[in-house]
Amino acid sequence: MINISTLAKKNDISNKYLELYGKYMAKVKLDVCNNTNKKNSNLILITSINPTKYGEGKTTLAIGLVDGLCRLGKKATACLREPSLGPVFGIKGGATGGGKAIILPQNEINLHFTGDMHAISACDNLLCAIVDNHIFQGNDLDIQKVCITRTLDVNDRALRNITINSSYQRHEEFKITAASEIMAILTIAKDFADLKKRLGKIIVGYNSKSEPIFASDLQAVDALAILLKDAIKPNIVQTNEKNLVFVHGGPFANISFGTCSTISLNLGLKLFDYCVTEAGFGSDLGGEKFFDIVAPNLPVKPSLVVINVTIRSLKYHGGCSEEDMHKLNLNYLDMGLKNLDFHINNMLQFSSNVIVAINKFKDDTKEEIEYVINHCQKLHIDAILTDAYQNGGKGTLDLAKAVVNYCNKENIVKTIYKNNDNLKEKIDLVAKKAYHAKNVIYNSDILKKINELDKYKYPICIAKTPFSTSDNPKLIGYPKDFKMTVTDIYLENGAGVIVVLMGNILTMPGLGKNNAYLRMQIDDNGNVGRLF
Repeated sequence: MINISTLAKKNDISNKYLELYGKYMAKVKLDVCNNTNKKNSNLILITSINPTKYGEGKTTLAIGLVDGLCRLGKKATACLREPSLGPVFGIKGGATGGGKAIILPQNEINLHFTGDMHAISACDNLLCAIVDNHIFQGNDLDIQKVCITRTLDVNDRALRNITINSSYQRHEEFKITAASEIMAILTIAKDFADLKKRLGKIIVGYNSKSEPIFASDLQAVDALAILLKDAIKPNIVQTNEKNLVFVHGGPFANISFGTCSTISLNLGLKLFDYCVTEAGFGSDLGGEKFFDIVAPNLPVKPSLVVINVTIRSLKYHGGCSEEDMHKLNLNYLDMGLKNLDFHINNMLQFSSNVIVAINKFKDDTKEEIEYVINHCQKLHIDAILTDAYQNGGKGTLDLAKAVVNYCNKENIVKTIYKNNDNLKEKIDLVAKKAYHAKNVIYNSDILKKINELDKYKYPICIAKTPFSTSDNPKLIGYPKDFKMTVTDIYLENGAGVIVVLMGNILTMPGLGKNNAYLRMQIDDNGNVGRLF
């Protein structure tokens, strides 16, 4: 690694705009772009097919693509999401790429980083404490229903259902930090003033007349903003090939936005010529939310979409067993390509420029790779082999050249719905167009909530399983004629979205059987020897 100040200066970011966290990590002050007249750059969105246990490597591809673009002499960066401690200690492990396409320092980024996640958790929990204290101290605002929940950045299923003993007993649940409204606010806020405004708009509860009570009514905004004054500043680190990368905002596109912060994207677009970003999970979740929620808040729209795919994941979606995964079998591959077809067609609804990146694993055969490339050619889609894991930027040069070419083409960008559309119509449109569901099921209570929330003309953030295009994780591949069920719906007024839960979705994950924490090592002097 090189000193982050040196790397920042190399990329025209003066030291006066940095707040250093040791030698290799820094925060960038928000006024860094005040004196630049540079036009916004090209935005490249990376998404994928539905994820599998084998991993698709979106982050690895994003990092490798930046290194590849820089090898071509382009001024490029990536805007990535911050890891959550939940997956880091759980089954998934870290989120800093893999092989030679990584961001550094890995351990620090994967663990506490610059403290953003902790600040968001503290902010959310402070607001909850303020609400309960207000009720305890006399409840002048007449809060009769509390609608905010506490958070923790650890997978803990025991906190999904708890009892709060304040002035009256009520049932509540914890959310993982990345799924909190505070995280959504930090992700979507355009500056510190906007952050404060959004914090004040958080609805903490309702009074006996069913009127909303806002965080601003509790005079809590400044206290909350103080906890986030550093967390709102984007973080910069470096790739294995010493290129600058922003890491800011939260993961989990299955239960939240699943994209990096708007602020980091704006800085990346102003300071660099090519800005690569990723959207969590598949195009049905992260990809759709990027276009319908995040992109409208950006100065430019994506120049193209890159759909990341692996041979083994395609075979998995084709029904291949684990013991046969490493064997050549074009039948399974052909069946799995239907999942890729879904995501190609899905992204073409949003962007006229779509290409496929085949993320190579060492046991992929030439026949399988050529089969996927030929299949995409029949759909008039370019498919490009990449090998960022083994070769870093060198392994993405072909993709980088294609990206440059596509950035010179016009891209027609659309959304599935308009914010002024009827709320139920928005849900139906996303379910039928982005998921290809046959129908959506609502019970009477959900329809009542939809009727009450329809006056809020916000985009919708659907929470569902990432493992299927449907709300059933067992329906892999390209399921047809399925129905989706809305199980809950609620407003995040500060974030400016309506959250819609479909199927059995949880906002507080649990630990699995074979977790990453079982393999972590640290010596008696505090030196971390191994995380994953």
